[in-house]
Amino acid sequence: MTTPAPGLIELRLNNVGQLFNTMDPSPFHERDLDHDAEEFILSWAREHEKDSNLRIRIVLRQAEDAESARLVRESIQHYFEYRARITRRDLGELFREGRTALLIGLLFLAATLVLRDLITPGYRLGDFLREGLTICGWVGLWKPIDIHLYRWWPLRAHGRLLTRLSVCPVEVVFES
Repeated sequence: MTTPAPGLIELRLNNVGQLFNTMDPSPFHERDLDHDAEEFILSWAREHEKDSNLRIRIVLRQAEDAESARLVRESIQHYFEYRARITRRDLGELFREGRTALLIGLLFLAATLVLRDLITPGYRLGDFLREGLTICGWVGLWKPIDIHLYRWWPLRAHGRLLTRLSVCPVEVVFES
C-alpha cells in the first residue's frame, strides 16, 4: 500500500450525488456539501501540516463525465469559499459582541464600585456587601475577557483552514 502524498485528501464515492446535500434545492454548483463529506474533508485537512499544500481528489465510481468533473471542482471550491466568508463574518460579529460586552462590563463595574463606596465599612453585613459588589463588578467583565482572550482564535483558525480548502486544487478521477 502506498502512502498518500502530503496534503492529499481523497474521497471515494459511488456517484457525484453522494458529495452533495440532497435536501438543498440550490443549483448543482451552488449546493452545500453533504455533512459527512464536509466533515471528512475538514478532518483530513486538520491532520495535515498548516503549511502543506492541500489537494482534494474525488474518486467517482461512475462513467467519466467532463461536465460533472468541472461542476464538482467548482462546487467544492465555491462551497469552502462561502464557508470561509461566513466564518469571517462570524468572527467580526464575535468581536462586535466582545466590544459591546466590554462596554457593558465596564459600566457595570463602575456602578458596582460606586455602590460599594456608598456602603459604610466596619460592620459585618456592610463588609460582606462591599466585597460582594466588588466581585460582581469584576465578574461582569468575564464575557468580554473570554471573547477577546480565548473564543476568537479557534474561529480564526477554522476560517483559515476553510480559505486554504477554497483555493486548493480539486482533482476528479473516474473509475468504472
